[in-house]
Amino acid sequence: MSELANMLRDRGLRLTPQRQLVLDAVRRLGHATPEQVHAAVVEHAAGVNITTIYRTLELLEELDLVTHVHLSHGAPTYHDVNEAQHVHLVCRACEHVQELDQEELATLAGRLLQQRGFRLDIAHVALFGLCGRCA
Repeated sequence: MSELANMLRDRGLRLTPQRQLVLDAVRRLGHATPEQVHAAVVEHAAGVNITTIYRTLELLEELDLVTHVHLSHGAPTYHDVNEAQHVHLVCRACEHVQELDQEELATLAGRLLQQRGFRLDIAHVALFGLCGRCA
């Protein structure tokens, strides 16, 4: 039985094909908005609506299988929690997203913890600016 099936069963829920398709799409796409996940899912199951995608993403996040970050003013972007934690660098001009290793913020995270008792959640960090091509 799959990891997802076991987690759902423990909560009294069942594994539906739609739930598995959403998780597979997030893992395959890397970083994806609910609309992008929906587009990937409907390739395999045409009847799945966007509301199902949003609800499933929320459930998968509650199960700690996916997480999200806000990379723009629009919908959140989801990715697999098993990916290495990273910071998102978002270009305001072309909207290109680059990943930065979390160690780049280690000094800041340590200082925030020591001086303020604040634990930085790297998975939800997005830094906005201009990429090298747009600068």
